[in-house]
Amino acid sequence: MKKTIIALLAVTSFGAQAANIQAHDPHVVAPFSVLCKKVEPVDPTDPTDPNDYYAGTENLQGAELKAKLNQIISTGVTKLPYSSSEFDVWDALAVTDQDPDNENNVILMYTGRSQLITFSSSGNNDPDAWNREHTYPKSNGGFNDKSASGYTDIHHLRPTDASINNERGNLEFDNGGSATSESPDAGNKKTSTTFEPRDAVKGDVARMMFYMATRYEGHDLKTPDLELVSSVTDNSTAMGNVCTLLDWNIQDPVDTFESDRNDKIQKIQGNRNPYVDNPQWANEIFAKDCQ
Repeated sequence: MKKTIIALLAVTSFGAQAANIQAHDPHVVAPFSVLCKKVEPVDPTDPTDPNDYYAGTENLQGAELKAKLNQIISTGVTKLPYSSSEFDVWDALAVTDQDPDNENNVILMYTGRSQLITFSSSGNNDPDAWNREHTYPKSNGGFNDKSASGYTDIHHLRPTDASINNERGNLEFDNGGSATSESPDAGNKKTSTTFEPRDAVKGDVARMMFYMATRYEGHDLKTPDLELVSSVTDNSTAMGNVCTLLDWNIQDPVDTFESDRNDKIQKIQGNRNPYVDNPQWANEIFAKDCQ
């Protein structure tokens, strides 16, 4: 019953408009990745506030704004089980990352590939099955425990090709490097210490990192204070490169897929990503950390 109720959230205005668009090469970006329309930029003086969700942030800046956002997005949150016979993270991602052109598929973040929802690594060891990518690496972040809130927070969990998820590992985000062996056509690059995702999701990655560094301030059980820094090595639970993430936030604006995903997550998990609603807040809060 629980799964049936939540599954109703998957209904969107798009409908099923196309057949499966998965390419013969499972690592080639699918056509959907270039079809998402960008959302118009937000006027900094007139922030987006769906249903007064951000009430109380008026005229706040810097640390005060971050503290208020932390309070807002930490309230009324439902923690999902990571794997369960009940509605869990697998089920949630099938809703939040559903292909708007094919309700039977999800969009894989690092390739843009549209893939059958049931072709997942849950009981399937195929390296091209999809699995759950912790965009903020759980090992780096110090929340490598399924009971930790950060471990199951679907704002930073995304479906990815299993082999590319493994290739990214826990590398921190920055520009540069060589094309990855698993996804050269997608545009992902890496060095020995960093990972650069394809252009179409750079902003998505940045806004997920801003969310995590705002949501987790050390008040949640087993999830420490997460911070963003300008270095990409020896960061303990912090993540870099915040300077690059601020650039990506501008270079890749919010699109309809990311905006709709934010709405779906609120229905399932109970909170929103403020940087999807108001990307301009990223610079207001994190520019001081880019030194």
